[in-house]
Amino acid sequence: MADTAEEPLMGRSPEEQNERDGHLDVDLDNVSFLLEKNLRTPGMFVWLLTLSAGISGLLFGYDTGVISATLVSISGSLGHPLTTLDKSLITSATALWALIVSPVSGVLADSLGRKRVVLLADLAFILGAVLQAMTGSVWGMIMGRSIVGLAVGAGSFVAPLYIAELSPAPFRGRLVTLNVLFITIGQVIAYIVGWAFVEWGNPATGWRWMVGLGALPAALQCFVMFGMPETPRWLVMTGRPGEARNVLNKVYGAGLEVQGMIDKVLKGIEIEVREEDEAKRSRQRAHTKKENDSWFASSRDLWEELFRIGANRRALAIACLLQGLQQLCGFNSLMYFSATIFTLLGFGSPTLTSLSVAVTNFCLTCVALILIDRVGRRRILLWSIPIMAIGLLFCAAGFVFISLPADLNADNPSASADAWQKIPLSERAASLLVLISVMIYVGAYALGLGNVPWMQSELFPLNVRSLGSGISTSTNWGANFVVGLTFLPMMEFLTPAWTFVIYAGVCVVGWYLIWNIYPETKGLSLEEVGVLLADGWGVRQSFRRNEGGV
Repeated sequence: MADTAEEPLMGRSPEEQNERDGHLDVDLDNVSFLLEKNLRTPGMFVWLLTLSAGISGLLFGYDTGVISATLVSISGSLGHPLTTLDKSLITSATALWALIVSPVSGVLADSLGRKRVVLLADLAFILGAVLQAMTGSVWGMIMGRSIVGLAVGAGSFVAPLYIAELSPAPFRGRLVTLNVLFITIGQVIAYIVGWAFVEWGNPATGWRWMVGLGALPAALQCFVMFGMPETPRWLVMTGRPGEARNVLNKVYGAGLEVQGMIDKVLKGIEIEVREEDEAKRSRQRAHTKKENDSWFASSRDLWEELFRIGANRRALAIACLLQGLQQLCGFNSLMYFSATIFTLLGFGSPTLTSLSVAVTNFCLTCVALILIDRVGRRRILLWSIPIMAIGLLFCAAGFVFISLPADLNADNPSASADAWQKIPLSERAASLLVLISVMIYVGAYALGLGNVPWMQSELFPLNVRSLGSGISTSTNWGANFVVGLTFLPMMEFLTPAWTFVIYAGVCVVGWYLIWNIYPETKGLSLEEVGVLLADGWGVRQSFRRNEGGV
């Protein structure tokens, strides 16, 4: 860190110490009040930053949605018809490499900066998309999907972090949710593109255009992000407080009262960085000079701090719980294989039917954008997860009355309009029940579990924010990998009904854990959240700060 940032840490006068001890709590307690008083809506600069970073979400969503249409369109283009194993490997390769890269992304975000990691992710996505479009084998497709996994793994971690560190506290929830909205937009675009190529494109090459077009938004974001700044917290951490103030001026605007607020926000960040630097110095005193110069020793210290300090452990447990639950509830299995499922159910245009699910996801995410900073993170989860479980149980009930082909890779003979009319009314009604149940489940997911886990960075203090967010994002991708790899085998060996009952059971367990350990962080500054978790889970304390709630 630069000398100018280190000098106050070398020796603090009694007056400076008293100022720090006497005013830190006041500053932090008043930050939210000052923000609420002076800010009514996010400024244009904040919206521009959010939209620029949000393209990472669009890439994530497009990749999730396009693979659904691709799996039913490839046929024999890769040398042979795809087997269940081929589909599972192609789908889960992205999640596996996203899992691997997520912790590394945390280290890179601290060393290179949040912005540079976004740019590297864009380059990887372009390479992966082009490779998928050009490949002629299953293993080539898996390789392209793996490179895309590196991109979406890094992007899904750093984009919410970038937005959270730039967002004023009263709007942080809805701005991070806007990133999730981009994910749903990407899914809708992917289904529309997939449906268009299935209906009017060349069957042999249409799927290549589907996956290759994913390079376009990555190239756009790469171009736009060159003009975007770094986050104030990262700039202070690297000894550039002047640049951090310039960014805060653009975020919060002008005016005497606003400048006073910016002073307090910047002071809170600087105090946090000083404390972390002092803690780092105290750890270094126990090391030899050789160890202090070692990257491994520095990384080890961060890991020790993450797990040694109770507040950090609790933040990590909450973040990993939410990220794991987001995937283990089965949502992405429906997105990855929705066209496959609706083919089995006999719908004449499975990709178009999948589009209705994606549109539901988009519409309810728009509602979440409005509610998340008003209702609160905890409350919206406790309301929406039971609806998810009910939707899954109705979905399981619908599958009980449907006769599926023995080979889940085969086309359902009832997919034509004439054949659909010949199916017994009970089975047709059951198929529609499954579709409606899936839409109810997806809508409830979009309200809560689809966006709240990505607010994970607000749980961690600055020194372990990248590492903690990286680990929890790895949890998401690890669960995503498991779900993507096991969904079709579970459908074959456990039956679809029991598969969805298991997902409903996961929702119930997750709801119980959230009730007990997840506090409400609505409207709190990033520094205030750390205080909330300092001496426990902070659930009851969060009730007092937010004047009620569940």
